[in-house]
Amino acid sequence: MAQISASSTGQISRNAQIWQNLKYAISASSGFQSWQLESNAQLKGLRLEQQVQRYLRETLETLAY
Repeated sequence: MAQISASSTGQISRNAQIWQNLKYAISASSGFQSWQLESNAQLKGLRLEQQVQRYLRETLETLAY
């Protein structure tokens, strides 16, 4: 079984905190809130994290065109 070092555990913790902060910043943005209103029926029952991931995916797909 692989062992996780204390430094990699600390990095995972920092990454989780960064993602948490980023998730809340994105969810507070006007773009996300507009998207959320437009997509309300499709978002029922999804956690905030799932909504942010879907928003980012759709935004990146739009930018790719």
